[in-house]
Amino acid sequence: MSRESHLVELVDSGGGAVGSATVDEAHRAPGLLHRAFSVVLVDDAGRFLLQQRAAVKTRFALRWANACCGHPMPGEKVTDAAQRRLAEELGAGTLPLREVGVYVYQAADPASGRVEFEYDHVLVGSASDISDFSVDPDEVAALEWVAGDELASRLSQSPDRYAPWLSGVVSAWRGATA
Repeated sequence: MSRESHLVELVDSGGGAVGSATVDEAHRAPGLLHRAFSVVLVDDAGRFLLQQRAAVKTRFALRWANACCGHPMPGEKVTDAAQRRLAEELGAGTLPLREVGVYVYQAADPASGRVEFEYDHVLVGSASDISDFSVDPDEVAALEWVAGDELASRLSQSPDRYAPWLSGVVSAWRGATA
């Protein structure tokens, strides 16, 4: 079954569940506000793990983003969905995660015409050694560790190389570490 046919949980502006739609329906212009999550993984040196999204992604392909993103199914705990996607995308085992905030954004992908309109739960975890990760090439093109200051500089210099949600995710992460 295509990931585009999976159900996502539609929410109101306060994050309350109001229904469901397929991934495909939720990402058609102008977009339907739905629950999502973004996982930030940091190492012992405080570096941020970036993933370059695979070329086959339907939204923001080949752009750099945080370690992992996804959508919980209706009624699914965000942390459970995040663990599932960490395993699917990165081949990661279970990692302790904590929610550090919510970030709401809307962005249209100029290449595909698809729209992200997400009530995005930002989750943070640690992963110092990713050598045992088994990355799915249909999800991830590359991984890179980047220092927070370097990432901020890159985001301001070349924003089109990065997923539009990344700056808000980084802000939530920095707010949690301040």
